[in-house]
Amino acid sequence: MLPQRFDQARPFATLGVVLLVWLLLPVVFKTFTRSAFFEIQAPITITDSYVVDVQNFWATKLHSQTELMAAGKETAALIATYDFSVQQNKQLGADILRLENLLNLPPMPAYRLEPARVARRDFTGWWQRLIIRKGRNYGITVGAPVVFSGGIVGRVIEVHAYTAVVDLITSPTFRVAASAEGDVRPVSYQGGINETFSAPRGTVEFVPLDISASQSEPQRLVTSGLGGVFPPGLNLGSITLLEPSTDGLFKNGEVKLDPRLNSLTEVTILVPLNPDQF
Repeated sequence: MLPQRFDQARPFATLGVVLLVWLLLPVVFKTFTRSAFFEIQAPITITDSYVVDVQNFWATKLHSQTELMAAGKETAALIATYDFSVQQNKQLGADILRLENLLNLPPMPAYRLEPARVARRDFTGWWQRLIIRKGRNYGITVGAPVVFSGGIVGRVIEVHAYTAVVDLITSPTFRVAASAEGDVRPVSYQGGINETFSAPRGTVEFVPLDISASQSEPQRLVTSGLGGVFPPGLNLGSITLLEPSTDGLFKNGEVKLDPRLNSLTEVTILVPLNPDQF
């Protein structure tokens, strides 16, 4: 009976030995192995993304001429709006530079805008990530903020040769200093446990007691600029619920995020021009 029992337990013993060897391996070897495996997968991920782009292109060709003309008019209107916004941004930048010189303030961090296509989404209960089609070949750096028209997307956490991994603001591993719009007091934002196909949301902590928010009267949440990674004033979401914390000193609540986070196809990376500032 003993040899038979040993044969039955042999797979479990082998698994235990493998796990023990893996735990005892140096961290450098594990990191190298993980990076090499990711680089092997990268061409497949990028190729699949390009195939989807080609499919979308030919699907667009099936639209009628009337639909394409209507879409062209909407695009022209958006371009005109963005052109005006660019002019405003240039004027605001000049005003900020003038005030920095007058008040002898340190310059604000400067960024280079790098658009990137989303290659793949990795949504689970423990993290929410995107893989984009740009990496070290475009100068992407770890920690760089990622944004879109609706505000913050997330932060770059891994950079490879031709791809990069973005940790979304919906992920429980994402934290950032924030503040209620019009209020300078900092609060803490963190992603939540987001189920697949559910509306994206996050949580907020250490909110002052005099700030209130509800579903009918939400409070806009923006980045505070503390920590130097994210510029101040970028949209995070809307606080829709606030309740007193267990100690009664602050409030905690829920943040409703932009639903487009679940279907992004294009993002922009804010690559710092001077990484030493961070």
